[in-house]
Amino acid sequence: MALRYDCGEVITAMVTPMEKDGKIDYDKVETLAKHLINSGSDALLVAGTTGESPCLTNEEEIELVNSVKRAVANKAKIILGAGSNSTASAIEYSKFAQKEGVDAILSVVPYYNKPNQRGMIEHFSAIAQSTDLPIILYNIPGRTGVEMLPSTVAFLASKYKNIVGLKQSCADMDKITELKLACPEDFVIYSGDDSLTLPMLSIGVHGVISVASHLFGSEIKSMIRNFKSGELIAAQNMHKKLYPVFKKLFFAPNPIPVKAALAYKNLIEEYVRKPLTVLSEDEKMDLYRVIDSVKAELGE
Repeated sequence: MALRYDCGEVITAMVTPMEKDGKIDYDKVETLAKHLINSGSDALLVAGTTGESPCLTNEEEIELVNSVKRAVANKAKIILGAGSNSTASAIEYSKFAQKEGVDAILSVVPYYNKPNQRGMIEHFSAIAQSTDLPIILYNIPGRTGVEMLPSTVAFLASKYKNIVGLKQSCADMDKITELKLACPEDFVIYSGDDSLTLPMLSIGVHGVISVASHLFGSEIKSMIRNFKSGELIAAQNMHKKLYPVFKKLFFAPNPIPVKAALAYKNLIEEYVRKPLTVLSEDEKMDLYRVIDSVKAELGE
């Protein structure tokens, strides 16, 4: 069955390269975007949490989108993080995204003010009615403080054709089954956690919105393709090889570790904006050891 909207199997939640003074390095933005497309990413999520969206200005987001557009040159889809805990602001971000010509938006469950399920329905209904863009909902209770239930997702997916998918960052496998049972067949679900991608694939998710794909995008794509083609042992072996880096990239607040890892690969600098801080030298050495170990396991 055709999907309602397909952004691909591997979407990279792209970091925002920065200089030591906190300014965005737009040259490195283009370099990184090209690297990601060449290493398995079907789409790039710009200005998501991994891209330090809470610390970006509207002007910076415009330039980020333009830089990624130049680099991608229609070789991959561009998704813009357009969520907010204010419904009015989320609508404005969605209109901005449509004006900038991105392919889709990611819209997170309102954080901090913790709406109930009825509040979430009203929030996302207002967003869906404000834009023609495909919308991927984002359920991440660890950051928002509240969970969007499968019944709420199913209601929204059934009512609004431009609500096309869900990024599910929650380790409850039963919820994935409930989502698959409740939502329309053409509605797409993505794993929001690299380490849960293979388990979630077994229940019917389409792919992953990934952080580890900055480093091992081709391998993650291979794992997904192997699973879907019935090469289950190959998929399991790849999952096991990548698992240490899946976990290590979150031993400090995201995106601190992945930026350090990309600096280790000489793709960008490690710098983040406050209140985030770079890793200590000992932490970096520990991260590098895991990356090198995984590369050795992969024969690289």
